[in-house]
Parts: sequence; structure tokens; C-alpha cells
Amino acid sequence: MTDAQKPLIGFVGQGFIGKNYADDFERRGYSVTRYSLEEPYRANKEKIKDCDVVFIAVPTPTTPEGFSAATVEEALSLVGEGKIAVIKSTIVPGTTEQLQEKFPGITVLYSPEFLIARKAAEDAAHPILNIVGFPKQRPESAAAAEQVLALLPQSAFNKVMTSTEAELFKYTHNVHGLIRVVFANLIHDLAEKLGANYEAVKEAMDADPYMTVQANYYNNPVHQSGRGAGGVCFIKDFAAFRELYTTLNLEDSRGKEILTALEQKNLSLLRESGKDLELIKGVYGEGIANS
Repeated sequence: MTDAQKPLIGFVGQGFIGKNYADDFERRGYSVTRYSLEEPYRANKEKIKDCDVVFIAVPTPTTPEGFSAATVEEALSLVGEGKIAVIKSTIVPGTTEQLQEKFPGITVLYSPEFLIARKAAEDAAHPILNIVGFPKQRPESAAAAEQVLALLPQSAFNKVMTSTEAELFKYTHNVHGLIRVVFANLIHDLAEKLGANYEAVKEAMDADPYMTVQANYYNNPVHQSGRGAGGVCFIKDFAAFRELYTTLNLEDSRGKEILTALEQKNLSLLRESGKDLELIKGVYGEGIANS
């Protein structure tokens, strides 16, 4: 693809996700327009409508009032008629379809991100997975999804699916991580009760192929600033996932109990080690972080 053939790429949001993806597109020779509320990009707001493909990487918080995609909706209003919008922010399954109905003049796609903050530039350039989802009610958007997939740095796994499937997998990815971290903490505490050396058990866990190639990432009970599954994604995404599951499966009391117990155990680990207390407050309210 020559420079003349390359689409003009736009980014709304320049946090660690939007910035590193935008940097990668520029490294690969694309012309990129960045807009965010922070300088020096505030002046580019009106330029986003001229971009052919706009990636949206804005906050989607889960708060005591629940999940909100309001910032994504606001970003979509900046995309020009007939252009393609690609949501990178984590959103509850079904949201892309709803947003496509609200913005029929553009093509709305969903492509989950899998960046780790401390090595986001590397992850953007060498993605572990490339997934692009299109709304099922607009099958003609599958062609746009293929077009976007071709723009991404290639990965070992590259797939177009429906947007709901892509949204669900993003939660699957993050919820799996939280469950693994809590599980490692449970094994750690059991080892202490038994007078066993957890590091010996962990060494075997890390070598166990049935725990998958990358699973040893979650085998450290103490990670970064404390215990438990923290960070900007895991806490809010698990809360949203638990709410979604229990809302759709009101009759499954056992499933609700499992998810609630995992959530409460993780919160206790975070609180006891003083980890990510501000993030807990943002998701659950002031009282939960201090209880």
C-alpha cells in the first residue's frame, strides 16, 4: 500500500491505550490525527471528521451507578459521515449494536485492546490477538472489519467476528485474569497454612502446560503495589461482568454467588494490602474501599 493509498487515521483519546496505538500507526507510515481533552490535541476536534478510520480509546468507567458508555457515544459524534469508527474501549456486550443504531451514518466496529500499561508500546506493535467485530444487524460491515484488520500489525491470531462476540471475549480475557490472580492468592495462603514454600509450588505452576503458556503471568500473589487483581481494567470490568451475568441469569443463584464471592475476595486482598484503593472507590464508592 502506497502512502497515497493509506487511509487517514484518527484517534479520540490519548491515554496510554490511544497514545501507543497512534504512535504505532505513525511508526508504520500512516498520517494520524489525534484528539483529546489534553493539550496539545484539543485543537484537533473538528479534524476528526475528515479521518477515514477513527479509533476511539476513551474511559468507560464502572461506578456505583453501573457501566457507562457515554464517553464513547460522545466520541462517535465527532466521526464524519460515511467514515469508520473503531471502538477500542472496553464496553458491555451488545453496546456496539446499540451505538450503531444511534449513528446510522457511520460504520461502528469494535476491536478490543490487550495492552499492559508498562509495556504498551511493545504490545501495540506486536499484538497477541487482533479481533475486529461488526454489528450482526449490519452484515455489510464485515467488509469494513476486514479492512480495519488489514491495517493492524499482524498477530498469530487475526479474526473478524460479530461485535457482541468481540465484546464478550474482551471481558473473558480480563475476568480470566482476575480469577487467576485470586486463585494464586488462595494457593499462596494455603501454602502458608501448611508450612509449604509457595515459590516451589509456583515454579511447578509456571511449568505446567495445562495452565497455558501465558498463565504464569498471574501466578504472583504480590504484584506491583500489593495483593489481588488490580489495575485500571480488572476491577471495573469484573464489576460490570458480574452485573451483566446476574442480570441475564436471574435464576442462576449459584453463578451469582461464585462471581460475588470472587469479587469480594479480590476486594479484601486489595484493601488489606492497600492496593488501588482509589480505583475501588471509583467503581464501588467511598465506603467499599475503607470497609
